[in-house]
Amino acid sequence: MGVTRRIVFPVIRIILWAVIALALVKIAFSGSSVAGGSDPLQPTGQVVQPTVAVQTGSITNTVTVQGSVVADPAVTTKATMAGTVSKLLATQGQVVEVGTPLLEITLETPVEPTVTTDRETGEQTVRENKPRIKRETVTAPVAGTLTLAVLKDQTVSVGDPVGSVSPGTLSVSGTLTPDQQYRLVGAPGEAEVTLRGGPAPFTCTGLRIGAAPADSTGPQGEVDPMTGQPVASASGVVTCAVPAGVTAFAGLGADLAITNGFAEGALVVPVTAVQGSVQAGNVWVVTADGTQEERRVGLGLTDGEVVQVTEGLAEGDEVLQFIPVGDVVDPAMGDGGQMFGMGG
Repeated sequence: MGVTRRIVFPVIRIILWAVIALALVKIAFSGSSVAGGSDPLQPTGQVVQPTVAVQTGSITNTVTVQGSVVADPAVTTKATMAGTVSKLLATQGQVVEVGTPLLEITLETPVEPTVTTDRETGEQTVRENKPRIKRETVTAPVAGTLTLAVLKDQTVSVGDPVGSVSPGTLSVSGTLTPDQQYRLVGAPGEAEVTLRGGPAPFTCTGLRIGAAPADSTGPQGEVDPMTGQPVASASGVVTCAVPAGVTAFAGLGADLAITNGFAEGALVVPVTAVQGSVQAGNVWVVTADGTQEERRVGLGLTDGEVVQVTEGLAEGDEVLQFIPVGDVVDPAMGDGGQMFGMGG
């Protein structure tokens, strides 16, 4: 054992170090053989423009809007005639129906006195006439709880508010982006509403779409951190009525799902392949010889991911998956190269 330790192990160690040294010397003086192209400065990478085929499928245009439950505002009752409030026909806080008489306005118009002359004596007699009286009854415009804003014998003019009726009903309201508003053109008069933390989804009726208030637009220049695209400001408001029998409270969050069209067996392409999103757009068709042809197409429904093509394409046509967004020349593509990206 002593001989092995003193002679054999040291000899093995010396041999290993000698092999390592020879290998390092070979690498240092001979280098390694690396096969390369004839022109190392010539790029070998290629930019592949992704394409998609036009397909048929079913498409449902459903727009989901985040909103909240709001109390319907009170409806103001206005004087329909100038005059004096002669009678109060309803009381403060009374629950009224549509058409319930609320108050009476009386207008007295003086009538010139009647003057008669005696033919024989020429003496004149003046007789005072009663004023001409006109009465107008103001009624409740909606059903609800009455709040009076005038007193008996108060003088009012046409259009003056004389009271208001709070309907005590609720609505669901949410803001729309321009894209959503385009998709809801000609929308039906109802939506499916889901109250957060509330009862099962229900159908709300009386769907109305209008312009957004001036102070409801988002901050100017705001950018979506996920896409890098500008955040669309609110351009519209959608509102529908909460039906009777549904328990809800003002301030509850709600989601409105509005379905505005369904098509089966439609020609569809990704929205990223189309420049434009409503009525008409442009796509870039890949022809049989590999060239690209810009083509005008008709557009129909969209679900936010694919869009229906109503004319200009046939099933199986190949189109660029992303529309061209510039004319930047890529060296690997030659003079005709373009930069492609996501657009719409």
